[in-house]
Amino acid sequence: MEVIEAIKTRRSIGKVKDVEVPKELIKDIIQAGTWAPNRYLTEPWRFFVISGDGREKLSKVLEEIAIQSIGDPDSEEGKKKLQKERNKPFRAPVIIAVAAEVTENEKVIRLEELGAVYAAVENMLLAAHGMGLAAYWKTGKACYSPKMKEFFGLKDKDEVLAFVYLGYADMDKKPPHKTPADELTKWIE
Repeated sequence: MEVIEAIKTRRSIGKVKDVEVPKELIKDIIQAGTWAPNRYLTEPWRFFVISGDGREKLSKVLEEIAIQSIGDPDSEEGKKKLQKERNKPFRAPVIIAVAAEVTENEKVIRLEELGAVYAAVENMLLAAHGMGLAAYWKTGKACYSPKMKEFFGLKDKDEVLAFVYLGYADMDKKPPHKTPADELTKWIE
């Protein structure tokens, strides 16, 4: 698959089959992430593969985080919200959490470290697409919770930037409307 074709045809697919993804494919997807550009060659990305019973562990953390923001967790509405959070890790057989371990060096700019990790995530999404896998990049308030950092053994300065849900597609997705690049570009000559 040509690069431009991969970029144009990749879609976020949220519904996947409950079928195991081979470890070799997961490793190849992560390796693709490590080829992202990064200033000073800091390689700030860290990857956490969550599958099997690991999803239950993530589920508990998501529930703990949600309890902090739900007014009354025992109310009908509170119970529904908690159940929704608990179910999130079971939407796919594999989740790769991607974090930025920000380099402690006065020359290194934090924002550039985060940008490098975002680029790694895009590489991973394109690699998954090229392998015939469906992938969905999720974030949300829970990503940035201190409890999530604790779960992954990260320091305060570090950030969880993505949950990449992986599996085999169980749905089709139509191409979205995209604004033509000419409408978003200003040429300064």
